[in-house]
Amino acid sequence: MSENGNIDLNKIAADCEIGTDGDSSRTISLLETLKEKYSDIELIACFNHFLTIENRTAVLTYLLKELNKFKDSSSLEVITDLLLMKGREDVREDFTNVRVLCTKVISNFKDHRSVFPLLACLNNKNDHYKVRLSCADALGRLGDKYAVVSLIDVVSDENEKSVYIRESAAAALGMLGDVRAAESLVSILETKSGIMDKFSYLKERVIEALGKLNFNSDRVFRALRNSLSDENPQVRINAIEALMEYDDIRALELIEKMLDDEDEDVARNAVVALYNINGEKAMNKILQSAKTSPACKDEAQKILEEENEDIYE
Repeated sequence: MSENGNIDLNKIAADCEIGTDGDSSRTISLLETLKEKYSDIELIACFNHFLTIENRTAVLTYLLKELNKFKDSSSLEVITDLLLMKGREDVREDFTNVRVLCTKVISNFKDHRSVFPLLACLNNKNDHYKVRLSCADALGRLGDKYAVVSLIDVVSDENEKSVYIRESAAAALGMLGDVRAAESLVSILETKSGIMDKFSYLKERVIEALGKLNFNSDRVFRALRNSLSDENPQVRINAIEALMEYDDIRALELIEKMLDDEDEDVARNAVVALYNINGEKAMNKILQSAKTSPACKDEAQKILEEENEDIYE
């Protein structure tokens, strides 16, 4: 008998052909039948046990998704062990997608203990980049600010071979919303000023994060202002959205100037930002201006029409 006292985990595993080389779909069908026989507590005990002895990725995926529904604290250790590939180091590469799913499930537990294994994988530069990316995202979703310093180190690491890892770390810092990240993020914008290609997405994520931090300092403001002149239109759009959060007349004036941007999408986003700041008044000003481009007037008109529709619904 198992520690659960009522069910024999090994017998149930054998009945469901867990840990064999059999057909995965057949095993999953057998696992489905367990839902009619056992309570949630018993199912959790079964699935936790099965996760430690199963090696087929399709079955592991099924088990992880089921455990994610329960979110029982007893599952955290076995899922973490799977992420870290304890006892399975020789087949690490075969489990990449399963490990990515592990990070997503782990983040849903919202447990402080998860920070350390996630950081261990993120900081392992020899690990698969997909796993490291998902760990950064999981740390942001976990919402535990203990990870902030390590994420700052990752996003600031010029020797990091994957710029995508740095992008994910920046996005995670935005989700965590800790102002300690502001100076390091600004440093990246200052260092990468005018650089396109592989650093464009990094700048985008950094600006998004700064907008979420809502940290009003002169240095941050200057960095966002300078980003309005970046060669990449998406960087300029992100800078507009970040400046929109500033309760500062200077930010409003900068956004108004972006109505004249040569890129139509950038100009339209400036219209949206101005609406979010000053509402209908800003839209009427755009419509009445002889200098405003047709694209901006079209966007302002569309916003006002949608606003009127909402009123009468």
